[in-house]
Amino acid sequence: MNVIFVEPAFPAYQRQFVRGLHAVGATVIGIGERPGDWLDDELKSWLHHYHQIGSVTDVAELHDAVRWVQDKVWVDRLEATVEAHILPTAEVREACGIPGTSRRTAWLCRDKPAMKEALRSAGVPTAASAAVDSLDQALAFAAAVGYPLITKPRAAAGASGTSRVDNDTELKAALDQFGAEGVGSVALEEFVEGHEGFYDTLSINGGAAYDFVCHYYPNVLEAMRTRWISPQFVSTNRVDHAESYGELKELGHRVNEVLGIGTSATHMEWFFGPKGLRFSEVGCRPAGVGAWDLYAVGNDVDIYTEWARAVVHGDVHAPLSRQYSAGLIALRPTADGYIQGYSGVEEMQSQYGEWVIDAHLPGAGTPTQPVAAGFMANAYIRMKHPDYDVLRGMLNDVGETITVHAG
Repeated sequence: MNVIFVEPAFPAYQRQFVRGLHAVGATVIGIGERPGDWLDDELKSWLHHYHQIGSVTDVAELHDAVRWVQDKVWVDRLEATVEAHILPTAEVREACGIPGTSRRTAWLCRDKPAMKEALRSAGVPTAASAAVDSLDQALAFAAAVGYPLITKPRAAAGASGTSRVDNDTELKAALDQFGAEGVGSVALEEFVEGHEGFYDTLSINGGAAYDFVCHYYPNVLEAMRTRWISPQFVSTNRVDHAESYGELKELGHRVNEVLGIGTSATHMEWFFGPKGLRFSEVGCRPAGVGAWDLYAVGNDVDIYTEWARAVVHGDVHAPLSRQYSAGLIALRPTADGYIQGYSGVEEMQSQYGEWVIDAHLPGAGTPTQPVAAGFMANAYIRMKHPDYDVLRGMLNDVGETITVHAG
């Protein structure tokens, strides 16, 4: 099978999907923005051909590159795994007659108000939402739904560009900021109280061949705006406990049906609180922030190769062991500036070293990144344990003990 893979070199984990495709026997053709001589020898060895273009999100450029490849060989699949690449790839896929995720599905997963309207119409519970293009529309929605509200760009990924507003003055300020940034249409959503997590699948023909459940501590909006918090997300190995996650799995399957997701990775954000279970964001792509690496460790599976097997052969081979829960804790610098050093690392290594998957501790002199840049922007540690509650305790201990000194 000949598979075109969009942007094989960046972000860094993209190479794992290329490796998986090569491992299951696909002939892999890469289309990306980096010059070919920037690709390392290992990545090049997995690619039959690499084609550089100016922008993989430029539909016309991507279309021309795919047509160029189609003039040379039959193309069986055109795949992308980065949020910003999903819709342009789907548009080119349909224009070039290649099977895979449709433009409708990709658009619904990208346009948040349209997604939520489709889900609500099918009985999948979501927050009330609307796309607004003016202050008058926004104020009318606020009057109907009530504060607090969440504002975000219609095509936001995760918590990017997301903020909470509690009154008309804050809403106007948020819209003014979007206008200054050139964002014309904004998504407004009801603020849903409750615990936040995500449900991920590797789906084949709409059914979850693999599924995973993660929990955020604390919720993302708070975590991305509060320096002193060392936020975590943790993948649980209790996924098959029907009493805990049965409703989540059932609704996840319904989401696939409604949005038309066939053979694809999926990423579904959810809240559970006083109003019950609510779905927030849905992506027909893998989760970011290294979540798939946690799934691999926790389940003794090469998930990238199994993804490739699903794409190329329509099945998966390795069962999920559910042996470990696995999680990441972000370690925030004490201030913006440059990292000066760490304290508490040796103590935590001595106590929990056998359960550490890996650690990213940038050296002294490394510039810090803003808190809002995400879980992996600065220092972080990833850990595993057979017992979910024990793992949570270890991650809490790490967050309370290790300090990243900066200034």
